Amino acid sequence: MKREKDNEKCNLAVALPEDMTLETAQQELGRLSKGLAHPVRVKIITMLAGRPPENKCFCGDIVDALPLAQSTVSQHLKVLKDTGWLQGEIHGPRVCYCLVDGILDYYQWLLHKCTSIKNATARKRKRRR
Repeated sequence: MKREKDNEKCNLAVALPEDMTLETAQQELGRLSKGLAHPVRVKIITMLAGRPPENKCFCGDIVDALPLAQSTVSQHLKVLKDTGWLQGEIHGPRVCYCLVDGILDYYQWLLHKCTSIKNATARKRKRRR
């Protein structure tokens, strides 16, 4: 459903870093994974990922799609925002949420960096020393 001001774009974005230490990648992966540590939050991310950028999602739309109280949904949205998954914009009395641009690619990149065979081998060597 199209609403007023839906064509404004989210302005937060994350880019894939050219170089990041394994330790930093692990910390980032842990932070983002905390956001996905509940099935409801995964469902919210899935809902938002399936929407075109010009069709933002208001908190009430998310509440209507989930069998949960508004306060519970708001708490999950807060966790997702605090862990870096979402951006919220105030539109009058409502808050409009969207995924941070590039966040899914960033998460996938972090997961690969932290779990690649090359990194696993380096960790084993470090433990032996």
